[in-house]
Amino acid sequence: MSTNERYINPIIPGFNPDPSICRVGSDYYLVTSTFQYFPGVPIYHSRDLVHWDQIGYCLTRESQLDLEGCKSSMGIYAPTLRYHEGRFYMITTNMNSYRNFFVWSEKPEGPWSDPIWLDWPGIDPSIFFDEDGRVYLSGTNELGSNEIPGIYQAEIDIATGNLLTKRQLVWGGTGAQAPEGPHLYRIEGMYYLLIAEGGTEYGHMVTIARSKSPNGPYESNPNNPILSHRSSNHAIQATGHADFVQKEDGSLWAVFLGIRPVSVPFVGRYHHLGRETFLAPVSWSIENWPVIDFRKETFEKMQLVQCLVESQQKTEIDEFDAKLLQLNWNFLRNPKAEDWSLEERPGWLTLHGSETSLNDIGSPAFIGRRQQHFRCVVSTLLNFQPAGEGEEAGLTVFMNERFHYEIAMTLDLYKRRKVILRRRIGSLWKIEHEVVIDYSTIVFGIEADPSNYRFFYSEPKGPTKYLGSGECSMLSTEVAGGFTGVYFGLYATGNGRACTVPAHFDWFSYKSE
Repeated sequence: MSTNERYINPIIPGFNPDPSICRVGSDYYLVTSTFQYFPGVPIYHSRDLVHWDQIGYCLTRESQLDLEGCKSSMGIYAPTLRYHEGRFYMITTNMNSYRNFFVWSEKPEGPWSDPIWLDWPGIDPSIFFDEDGRVYLSGTNELGSNEIPGIYQAEIDIATGNLLTKRQLVWGGTGAQAPEGPHLYRIEGMYYLLIAEGGTEYGHMVTIARSKSPNGPYESNPNNPILSHRSSNHAIQATGHADFVQKEDGSLWAVFLGIRPVSVPFVGRYHHLGRETFLAPVSWSIENWPVIDFRKETFEKMQLVQCLVESQQKTEIDEFDAKLLQLNWNFLRNPKAEDWSLEERPGWLTLHGSETSLNDIGSPAFIGRRQQHFRCVVSTLLNFQPAGEGEEAGLTVFMNERFHYEIAMTLDLYKRRKVILRRRIGSLWKIEHEVVIDYSTIVFGIEADPSNYRFFYSEPKGPTKYLGSGECSMLSTEVAGGFTGVYFGLYATGNGRACTVPAHFDWFSYKSE
């Protein structure tokens, strides 16, 4: 792909922040953050930097990823992916325990090793393999300490994870808040240190420094930041946390995160899809500084193609007829094996609702997939015969335990089955609508546009009935907080006690428009 070719941004839509990338021959591999979701750190593959397919996860076992009691937007932060001498390395922070570690694998799809834990504070660790065989570890200052904010570095033994040199501050950034997300490169004999600054909100930016030695001293680019959409009307905001990759033709490209906020008249901007992964070409200034080209006019060329492509509807249907879940599904924290099954009723996903609900910091009987398009329709067929008080199962739009909507089947005070639409906004929750039904097999669905979710239900072959709607903005980061994006989820819960009967889901459909 040349810089003159058009492509679609974001290249990986929906909640996929903090991208890190490497190339092996003609193949590209990319990972993103996952926070409280399990499995952790999806790994994607591409041959052209534009079309990406998920091929696995780096963290698939509880021994690699302990999320017990993990608060929302904690867990796995900012992974870095690198390849060296036949091995892939992924290094990251688990904020649930505030520990840094790396895993390795000879195959990108895994399995990956158990963690090699590091005696290294801070977040956003990154590794760099130099041409002389030395390996350098970079990261931030220790959070909550008296350390000077900035990027710290040491040499590391990649076989054991032990530090070989003293940890030292190599660059404090340009003076903006939260210098983080470092990546070190050697290009044409010079060492370039790429970082994020400004916080991962609307002031986010990418800055860079260089040195003749990996240990510094580092000279800051006088034209920093090399990428930022702060204080602009660009449709893509909060751009930052970049990583470089060089193509076989020698051209340099950057992947980075950004958001697509929706403007609400007289209210403000909101984003609910989460931070997504974007791509842009990198050019070089006369003074040999890299410049990420993501100007408004460049975006408009991309947007033209995006409109043409997204006008073609695409439907994904999971029939739950495989032995393993498809890769796009995630659990909240570490799942309990007894809470779900694909084998108990072949061709169905079975969820056994536990005492844990969507309002709890725990692992409910839940599987979810990212919302990746502003305009989409999701639906599922549920067979459920609740028998006890508080038992429910259904379909949720989930940002975190304090901000979510759901359409579900449960019982009323007279033990009759009913459909409810409930909204949870912070400390406020309300059942907006409820309808008594006399059947146990039901289709639940959600229609999404940039501003609203509309909830509907029907008998399997009956007419569609709309139950109500909820604003997307109430599930946005600006309202709900955190670093994640919205999920569509299938769930079951006894709301404080275990369900006496299972919930069976026959299929799930995701149709983008």
